[in-house]
Amino acid sequence: MPAMTPRFTVGVNRAFGRKPCREPVPFQEILPLKLKDSVSGKGDKTSDVACLQDMAVMLACFKKHDFNQALCSKEISSFQSCYTNFENNRKQANSVENTVANAKSRLPYKTLNQILKKYPTP
Repeated sequence: MPAMTPRFTVGVNRAFGRKPCREPVPFQEILPLKLKDSVSGKGDKTSDVACLQDMAVMLACFKKHDFNQALCSKEISSFQSCYTNFENNRKQANSVENTVANAKSRLPYKTLNQILKKYPTP
């Protein structure tokens, strides 16, 4: 392959094979640069699946015993106790999240919207 003569490579960056762009790209403001007075809660939705294993065991027992609840009382009670523990833990977590005392944790969107309503953007 023949070597390229200098007239073909003048002004070309050899590492990338093209001339570098030195002009700044102009910034076009499409929307005004200000914060909204509220945030959406779409990112806070988590899929908490509670007691999935206990529910599967309970439903398998129902299927095995032709949906007779008297024969599956042990599985039903374990599922109910697991779910009550889950609900208690969830309520405690929500009460902790609603307090603004812990500044390092993320605020829930409802609390953040209340604060933003107090101090709207001009």
